[in-house]
Amino acid sequence: MRRGIVGFHLDDEHHWVAELECGHGQHMRHDPPWQMRPWTQTAPGRAARIGARVDCLKCDRGEPPADGAGPAA
Repeated sequence: MRRGIVGFHLDDEHHWVAELECGHGQHMRHDPPWQMRPWTQTAPGRAARIGARVDCLKCDRGEPPADGAGPAA
């Protein structure tokens, strides 16, 4: 299910996590050469992705958000 990005935060390992409108999070790692997301490394790059829609596999599986916020379906 496609969901919009509403924000970002760093996890405990200092990887960027996209906060989705459904309340789920999705890692957006820049880990060359396997994952190339250089836009995650700057505030303007992340800001440009606000509103972008990404596949949320957790919504596809019907999982509730970890913090109970937002709709799961």
